Amino acid sequence: MNRSKFPVGLMPSVVAPAKEPNAICPKAVELVLVKEQNGVQFTNSTLVNSPQTPVEAQERETWSKKIDFLLSVIGFAVDLANVWRFPYLCYKNGGGAFLVPYLLFMVIAGMPLFYMELALGQFNREGAAGVWKICPILKGVGFTVILISLYVGFFYNVIIAWALHYFFSSFTMELPWTHCNNTWNSPNCTDAPSGNASDGSGLNDSFRTTPAAEYFERGVLHLHESHGINDLGPPRWQLTSCLVLVIVLLYFSLWKGVKTSGKVWIDAATQICFSLGVGFGVLIAFSSYNKFTNNCYRDAIITTSVNSLTSFSSGFVVFSFLGYMAQKHNVPIGDVAKDGPGLIFIIYPEALATLPLSSAWAVVFFIMLLTLGIDSAMGGMESVITGLIDEFQLLHRHRELFTLFIVLATFLLSLFCVTNGGIYVFTLLDHFAAGTSILFGVLIEAIGVAWFYGVRQFSDDIKQMTGQRPSLYWRLCWKFVSPCFLLFVVVVSIVTFRPPHYGDYIFPEWANALGWAIAASSMSMVPIYATYKFCSLPGSLREKVAYAITPEKERELVDSGEVRQFTLRHWLMV
Repeated sequence: MNRSKFPVGLMPSVVAPAKEPNAICPKAVELVLVKEQNGVQFTNSTLVNSPQTPVEAQERETWSKKIDFLLSVIGFAVDLANVWRFPYLCYKNGGGAFLVPYLLFMVIAGMPLFYMELALGQFNREGAAGVWKICPILKGVGFTVILISLYVGFFYNVIIAWALHYFFSSFTMELPWTHCNNTWNSPNCTDAPSGNASDGSGLNDSFRTTPAAEYFERGVLHLHESHGINDLGPPRWQLTSCLVLVIVLLYFSLWKGVKTSGKVWIDAATQICFSLGVGFGVLIAFSSYNKFTNNCYRDAIITTSVNSLTSFSSGFVVFSFLGYMAQKHNVPIGDVAKDGPGLIFIIYPEALATLPLSSAWAVVFFIMLLTLGIDSAMGGMESVITGLIDEFQLLHRHRELFTLFIVLATFLLSLFCVTNGGIYVFTLLDHFAAGTSILFGVLIEAIGVAWFYGVRQFSDDIKQMTGQRPSLYWRLCWKFVSPCFLLFVVVVSIVTFRPPHYGDYIFPEWANALGWAIAASSMSMVPIYATYKFCSLPGSLREKVAYAITPEKERELVDSGEVRQFTLRHWLMV
């Protein structure tokens, strides 16, 4: 039996061009002579890969067009947080005083981490858990971000359901939140501005409520029928129906895959993670379907720039609305500035009701909310699905069924948020599901890539994809600036913790304990998996550590005693 090797390019008639899963270096084909009969040689061929090139067990689907990926990432990054969270946080923290830490954190952490996640997913062609073959002991952080995305989906889909309810309610000659003559209105409801007592109601301004506020809390949520989080009541059929439509839309969009003070700093850091989508595993999942040679650096710059510009633009619009409503009610702007659902489901609708052709403007506004929300919800769900099916091949073979299971589980747990007291569950999840836990997950992710895997090796991976190494600025941010800043923010977020509340309602102690349990359940994946991995590895203590922190593709070097992580040069290299 004769063996010979030839470059692929020299044998077009013998071997069909191979699809390169994630490498641009040349490959060779090993030809094995099986037998010779009547002067004709019969051979078998084997594709021989470069030793430094990771190889996938099966072909991975890719985006059909580059624009599909870019729009998907922008669609996920530009979400409802740009409309409600950024403007409110900017106002609450003094406007310009908030922009300073926001822009600083964007430059030294948001953009570098966004770039890092895109490159990480694109090179390794895996979801949030699978990419941690670069440092097996930290694979738990992949499950952390998957859990966070799952938890966020429990309440994020409810926002879309609310928007869908408002969308349907807008197809009337007169918007239902314009006046106080509806069945759900209370005696405290008044159409007159807060500073005007000429309506003869005799109510103190502190007890007055607007038609828009009562429509949301009494007409949509039926909050008045609940006494607190311990008295949720049954799911409201109208909201449940809207939630069903959202879930069905998500399923058919996902089942086939991608082809189809100190407090100011905490708010700024959390807003960056929420807005850019860093730490949810979505960027890793989306970029894992890119072609290997895609320019992920350019994608990172474009997406983060578009996201920030959108936040600033929405801020101008929001403050215009708030100023108008403050003047209408003759109150300080702080009395109308609300966070979260109160801003887009009370203040905006009330302002829209005063415009000519208010129903038409309301339809357009809630279509915008639906498109913003659906894009982000799809991204979060895709992070969960891709992260798990890449990890468990059985799920990969049955993607449609697994997707159905995930969306049904999400729907069932979301039902708690569409009950009479569902807003309390919503507020609890919003406060705990992706606060400190997402900052913790991003911190471990940054440490794992920059320190254990190594900035130098990571830069070599990027050069292999794009042909150019990242500049010193990005390497310094990955290695020192971003991890240090994230560590500071995580510690301060815990020290300065304040329990959630909804209006005047204070959550009981057991509810806060439940919230911390939700946050801890995702963060605990890191130490739990690290313990499991370390105990399951063979060999001495030194060998266990070596295998735990060394990329899987370098196992042969570990067997020969060459562990770069055991050298001082590895830890100092930038």
